[in-house]
Amino acid sequence: MSTSMMIILLISALKVPSPVAIPQDEPDWSQAIEASISTLVSNQESMDRSDAKSKKQVEVREWPYEGVYREGGQIPPGYRVGGTAIVMRSLIEVPGLKKDSARANSVMRGLSFLLQESLRAPRMGVGFSGGYDVRDWGHIESLETILRMQELAAIPSKLKKPCHQLVEQLISTLVENEIASGGWNYSRRRRAGASSPASPFMTAPAVLALMRARDHGYKFDLEVIERALDTLEAARLESGAFQYSTNPDRVTGEGFEAVQGACARMAVCETALWLAGRADAKRVRSSVEAFLEHWEWLEKRRAQTGTHNPPYYIAPYYFFYAHTHAARALQALPEEEREPLRQRILARLWQVRGEDNSWNDRVFPRSSSYGTAMTILAIRGKESPLPKRVAATTPKAKQTSKKIKEEQKPSSGTSL
Repeated sequence: MSTSMMIILLISALKVPSPVAIPQDEPDWSQAIEASISTLVSNQESMDRSDAKSKKQVEVREWPYEGVYREGGQIPPGYRVGGTAIVMRSLIEVPGLKKDSARANSVMRGLSFLLQESLRAPRMGVGFSGGYDVRDWGHIESLETILRMQELAAIPSKLKKPCHQLVEQLISTLVENEIASGGWNYSRRRRAGASSPASPFMTAPAVLALMRARDHGYKFDLEVIERALDTLEAARLESGAFQYSTNPDRVTGEGFEAVQGACARMAVCETALWLAGRADAKRVRSSVEAFLEHWEWLEKRRAQTGTHNPPYYIAPYYFFYAHTHAARALQALPEEEREPLRQRILARLWQVRGEDNSWNDRVFPRSSSYGTAMTILAIRGKESPLPKRVAATTPKAKQTSKKIKEEQKPSSGTSL
C-alpha cells in the first residue's frame, strides 16, 4: 500500500463533520490536473458589458472571482484582476505550457487583460474607496503572477517591456496604498484620515510578492516590507494564532483570534516572517499542523452562505487559501518533514473534489475557477520556489532573529 493511500485511509477513520466521504480509490493527481486545466481554459470569459452589447465577437480574457461583495451591483475590478492572475499562475505552474496551444493562448489572453486592467484608474489606481476596497488584492496577485511568468520565461519578447513597466507600477501602487502603520487591508475605517489596522490575511501575501520583486532587482523602499512584517509580528499571539486585524492592545484569543479561527492564515504569516529571519521552522511547522488539526472548522464553512459566521468567524473563502499557503509553507521545513505533511494536505483536497472534477469553496459557480486554480497551486507548491530568505535587518527583527538562534542552540548543560 502506498504512503498516500495509507494517509487517506487513516484520515477517513477520523470523525470529520463533512457530508463528503473520503474516496477509497488512489488519487490520480495527474488526471485531475489535466482535467482542471481543460476546465479553466473553457471557463475563461469576458465581463466587458460594452463588448457584450456590440455585435463584435467578444474576446474571452478573464477569470473573475465572484463573492458577495459588489461595486454598483458588479463584480469589482480587484476581484476580476486578482481572480484572473491566480488562474493564470496555476496554468503556468504546470509543465508543458508551450506544447499546449490552448492553454498557452489562454494565458496570453489573460496577460493582455492584466496589462490593461491591473491599474486602470480610478478603481484600480492609487487610493481606497469607502470602507471596503479589494483593489490591492488584485495588485498583489497580478504582481506575483507577472513575476512568476518572468521566472518561467513565459512572457513573449514583445511584451517583456510592458510587463516590466507593469511590475514597477504595481510595486509603486502598493507602496502608495500602504496603511500608515504598515501593511494592507481591504477593510478600513470610513472616516477620512482615520488610521486602520493591517490585515495579516492580506499583508502576508503582499510581503511575499514584494520579496519576489526585490529578488528580481526591482528598486523600491524595502522598509515597506519591514513595516508589514512588524504588523504581522504584532498580530501573532502566544497560541500561534494571528489576529484578524493587527491590534496588540486588544487581544481576546477568542473567535477570530482562536487557533480554529486563525488556522487558515497562520501558515502564510509564519512563512513571510520565516523568510525575513523572524520565525523558525518550528513555528512554520506548528502553523501547518494547526491548519490540519482544525481543518474540520474550515470544512464546515466551505460552500456555505454568509461570510464571518460564529463561533470562529471563518469565511468560506479561507478554505483554498489555507491549503495553498500551507502547501507552500512546507518549503521552510527540513526536507524529510515535507512529504508526509504534503500528502495530508493533498488528501484533504481530494476529499472535497466536486463531481464535475473542479474545486469550489463558494456558492457561486463562477468561483470554481479560483478554487480549482488554488488547488493546482497547492499541488505544485513544492515546485514553486519561495522568495529568498534573508537575514533580519531592523533592530526589532534582529532581536527576534537573535532569540530564534538562542532557542535553537543545543544545551551545554548535563541533563539530570
